[in-house]
Amino acid sequence: MPDIAASRKFIDLIRQASSKWANWDPPIEIKVGDFGKIDNETGELDVEGNIYDPAFQKSLKTQGLTIDLTDSSCQPQKGGVDDNIIMSSSGVKQGDFSAKPEVSFLNLASASVKAEFQFQEGKRGAVLVMHKPQQEYIPRNKVLTLVHKAVELHDKYLVTSTFKCPGYYIYLSNKSGERIALALTATAPIAAAAGLTAGGTASVDWWTDAQAAFLRKAVDKAGQYRYTPLYTLKHRRTPLMARLFRGETEEELEDFLWPDCITPWQPLDEDGMEDPAWEDVCQVLLTPSNDLFMIYLLER
Repeated sequence: MPDIAASRKFIDLIRQASSKWANWDPPIEIKVGDFGKIDNETGELDVEGNIYDPAFQKSLKTQGLTIDLTDSSCQPQKGGVDDNIIMSSSGVKQGDFSAKPEVSFLNLASASVKAEFQFQEGKRGAVLVMHKPQQEYIPRNKVLTLVHKAVELHDKYLVTSTFKCPGYYIYLSNKSGERIALALTATAPIAAAAGLTAGGTASVDWWTDAQAAFLRKAVDKAGQYRYTPLYTLKHRRTPLMARLFRGETEEELEDFLWPDCITPWQPLDEDGMEDPAWEDVCQVLLTPSNDLFMIYLLER
């Protein structure tokens, strides 16, 4: 399975489980306000700009859109810090961590994260673990309604929130029906472990028995929020659809103008490739004689 296909398959599975978009390469920063298009081959967002960039603000004024995104009420807001977030795709069963002889040396009792997962044979499964994540998001009831009219966002996807963390674990199963275990453990410095004068701080790192090519994990030893494993991606509705809105509140309008992003690819098989049979189904559904064809045209 090529890495490109693995990326798209992992993103697809996490989206089905959470309605959010996974970042296959979390060290690459995704920022609140980023916009662009989705790479159909990898599933990743190709960032073209950010609504908080000075150039975008200047363009808004040129277009007659009176909103100052530098105002504190429009700037990204931060939520509280969660302990840990663990996500898994359909069919993946999470169980209690059982200690094994080969890992008895680890301080598992004080591990900040520990879990086991059982995957289905013949089916891909995805697991995403974020240690102490913090959400950052565009404030509601003002920004999204106004920037919707910006020409730069025509046919673009917008990042409305991100989840950043100091440690992450990503795993895509190999269809063998494997069972994996993971733990985020702290070990004492070498000097302290040897009975000498303690110095320095404990080292935190991931332990896992997973033996697969599609495993990615990292933890920042200083606890810095360097990784963005997950974000919310919205798609801009066309002005034609916006005029059909009959909601009453600002939040309802925002949700209508910016629905959750759907995948630009057809349903994927277990190896991340588009299912050719689905193309035949689409040909039937999207014929001019079918009502779904008109809905499809309105959403373009």
